Amino acid sequence: MLKKIILGLVGLLIVIQFVPQEKNLSDDQLYDISKKYTIPADVNTILQNACNDCHTNKSTYPWYSNIQPVGFWLNDHIKDGKKHLNFSTFTKMPIAVQNHKLEEVVEQTEEKEMPMPSYTYLGLHAKANLSDEQRAVLIHWAKEQMAMLKSTYPADSLKMKPRPKRD
Repeated sequence: MLKKIILGLVGLLIVIQFVPQEKNLSDDQLYDISKKYTIPADVNTILQNACNDCHTNKSTYPWYSNIQPVGFWLNDHIKDGKKHLNFSTFTKMPIAVQNHKLEEVVEQTEEKEMPMPSYTYLGLHAKANLSDEQRAVLIHWAKEQMAMLKSTYPADSLKMKPRPKRD
């Protein structure tokens, strides 16, 4: 009985290797954050190393992304990351949402919630392990962008509208 279960699992693992996956490779830059916001070289390096794989329309896939079920997990992780923040579509969002997303960058970086520990486990993506200095650079940059928005737009346009209550 145990032999049949093991053979079934091995067979399933082999079969799922042939399930096609859509990769995050469009690299559409039309509404990219860099079209409206100043991104200094040091910040750009931090974003490339620690953020862009999950928060843009172009991911760099490691070799193990071709092994299932790891590839399924990575793609789900990328889709979820882009749902929360996508730098490739950043300027397409209303200005209040852009401001809010910059606030979230500050908050998530200060609380060391980003990059997610699962992204850097076992030494994977070592460049994404941000030092305190890199975190400070990213936080300072996001706050500068928020200050630019505050000086450019009326205060009420930077506030998120309350969502209607659901019954």
